[in-house]
Amino acid sequence: MSVLITMGVLALVGLWLVGRYNRLIGLRNQVTNGWTQIDVQLKRRHDLVPNLVNTVKGAMEFERDTLEAVVAARNRAVAATGPADAGRREGELTAALGRFFALAEQYPQLTANQNVRMLQEELAATENKVGFARQFYNDIATKYNTATQVIPTNFIAGVAGFKSAELFEIANEAERAVPTVDLSTRRG
Repeated sequence: MSVLITMGVLALVGLWLVGRYNRLIGLRNQVTNGWTQIDVQLKRRHDLVPNLVNTVKGAMEFERDTLEAVVAARNRAVAATGPADAGRREGELTAALGRFFALAEQYPQLTANQNVRMLQEELAATENKVGFARQFYNDIATKYNTATQVIPTNFIAGVAGFKSAELFEIANEAERAVPTVDLSTRRG
């Protein structure tokens, strides 16, 4: 009888271990999927940037430094490896694009150009998708990291070689700043 009880307890412990292991596998796969979703949106963003630069190149010829800075930031972002590096480099690209758009507003022919407006809108939509994908990824990565760190699952994670997932964080302090909006009407 005690042998049956011992075997039953061992079977339950075995099932519990398999369940915890499978849960970690599921969470790790969701983290991978979350990163893939970000990667898809970042590729779209990276593909749009050269189109935008080529569209405005003639009109902004004497702003070559700004255009080259955007292209260089885009190339660094494309070469990023992993979420932390991508977060830092994408922040640099966002800053370069911000400077670019601020300068572009000084050119009425650009603000009136349908292609430029369309590319700006596509970039803005892509930025929103990146934001949503980043939120999903960070949520699931945090859930996975928690599962690999809490007792007793951390023992299974350690033995099975589960590593913590990097978060996709904003490295550029300018992105953290709250924008200032002034809706007051000024009369001269």
